[in-house]
Amino acid sequence: MIRILSSQQIKALDAYTIQHEPIASIDLMERACRAFVNWFTERFDGRNTIAIVCGTGNNGGDGLGIARMLQEWSYSVKVFVIRGSSETEDFKVNLERLRGKVEVVEITSLDETIFSEYDVLIDAIFGSGLTRPPEGLFAQAIHLMNKSVAVRIAVDIPSGLLADKVSKGEIFKADFTVTFQMPKLAFLFPSNHSFTGTWCTVDIGLNKSFIKEQQTSYYYIAAKDIRKILKPRSKFDHKGTYGHALLMAGSYGKMGAALLSGRAVLRAGVGLLTMHVPECGYVILQSSIPEAMASIDEHIHFITAIPELDKYTVVGTGPGLGQDKLTVKAFRKLLEDFRKPVVLDADALNILSDNRELLLLIPAGSILTPHPKEFERLVGKWSDDFERLDKQKSLAKQLKSVVVLKGANTSIASPEGAVYFNSTGNPGMATGGTGDVLTGILTGLLAQGYSSLDTAIAGVYLHGLSGDIAARERSMVSLIASDIIEFLPAAFKKIMHEQKV
Repeated sequence: MIRILSSQQIKALDAYTIQHEPIASIDLMERACRAFVNWFTERFDGRNTIAIVCGTGNNGGDGLGIARMLQEWSYSVKVFVIRGSSETEDFKVNLERLRGKVEVVEITSLDETIFSEYDVLIDAIFGSGLTRPPEGLFAQAIHLMNKSVAVRIAVDIPSGLLADKVSKGEIFKADFTVTFQMPKLAFLFPSNHSFTGTWCTVDIGLNKSFIKEQQTSYYYIAAKDIRKILKPRSKFDHKGTYGHALLMAGSYGKMGAALLSGRAVLRAGVGLLTMHVPECGYVILQSSIPEAMASIDEHIHFITAIPELDKYTVVGTGPGLGQDKLTVKAFRKLLEDFRKPVVLDADALNILSDNRELLLLIPAGSILTPHPKEFERLVGKWSDDFERLDKQKSLAKQLKSVVVLKGANTSIASPEGAVYFNSTGNPGMATGGTGDVLTGILTGLLAQGYSSLDTAIAGVYLHGLSGDIAARERSMVSLIASDIIEFLPAAFKKIMHEQKV
């Protein structure tokens, strides 16, 4: 897992690296500048005119070093400096190194056209150590930079954006953010996307042992993490090895949700699948998913009872379920009688919101998968994304279960207070039915004996990865939920191809 550290921990990480590599701070800055320039030169050629706006701290020192290196690559570069109350030593060194090579203009006042002639605008005013909103010339400069039609790029973090707190005031709106070593927590929230744009990390060689020793509640999921979770199959395994899942889903007019979820359970590798559906779903289930066994409710339009539960490893429910009073009664009975983990989505979550006493019946180790509106119905409104994150952690702790809050960078909160942010997925997945597919994937993995947390981490990542593969093959615009199921085998193959089989 990629650890997400606080701004104070990042400062300590820099200091530790300088002391124990050992390396001079100016040389570490040089390494960071070169990593940024390597990223930049792969995407922008020498025909672009570039303005770099620098403060007088270490982020400004980065900007000066970047300017010098780009000039050495024959780019047309101009530097603007906004002086603060002090200058860091590394800023002073890089300013001296730049003299006579690149034009440096000190900003003492601003007019509307100051940044209008440039193709690329690089922000190096404030770094991750910022603790309060920009003021004065700094705020004015950021405002004018945001009005520019240039491509806007932030060095490490957009100026004005706080790494791990709520941000206010003027904030640089980057098209791209090139951040050093690891993402900042603020990058992973929807409210900050307009500031970070597309972000990526570049390795600058900060001390990895120090990073591993840092206490954090926040992690960013990588492919190698999923590779460690997934178990290779043994020659003598059989269908009983991989669990028997029950999926309670569907109602009149919503059988599509049940079918999507059921197909995903099977593609996730479950040994056996039984689907409990209303009578209206029997023919379509048997003809559409021949690999699933059918358990038929006595009601024609919706589920009113639960089957015998003893033989099932896990139960998933919610997709297309509906909220009829008899369905609510059956759902209550499920929570009372099935004391193993369950996967709850869609109408199962809506039933919980309207019948809050049922929250007490959720078995420990269950997985809840709300989208933001379903989550709001469960926990109430929030004022900002940090408060939303706190509510997610609190709900996971309260229920002793895993709470998966769906969206870009889907967050997975464990009962112990850790949060894992997903790194796969794309806007093409913002279409009906993709949540039903995720429910199926999670149900299928949980049935195979993976822990609830490992199930959520692997399932969310594979769901997004399948969507990414589908988007490349079909385009984001044309992507539908069935495509995610279709490309799920390719996602598994991509993750597991390095394992010995």
